[in-house]
Amino acid sequence: MTDLEHTQTEKITTIYVTSWCPYCRNVKRWMDTHGVPFESVNIEENEEAAQFVQSVNGGNQTVPTVVFPDGSVETNPGAAYLAKKFPQAVAK
Repeated sequence: MTDLEHTQTEKITTIYVTSWCPYCRNVKRWMDTHGVPFESVNIEENEEAAQFVQSVNGGNQTVPTVVFPDGSVETNPGAAYLAKKFPQAVAK
C-alpha cells in the first residue's frame, strides 16, 4: 500500500499542501486550534499526491486540497466551511 492509498483509507482528514502556501497554513492552524486530527501531505515531495490533487482540480496543483473523512474533497476551504464539516470541534 502506498502512502497515498494509506492516507485515503484512513478516516482522518488529509490536507494536501506545499511548503510555501499561506492558505495551507491557515487550514492546518484551524484544524490544530479545534483539535481535529489530520495528516498533511506535501505535493512538492510526493508525485503521487501531486497527481491526485491535479485529478480533483481540473489538472491544476491547487492547494490546500482537503479530503475529509466522508470522502468529500474541497479546495481551499475557509473557516466557515470547516466549522460546518466539524461541528463537534466548534462546539467544544
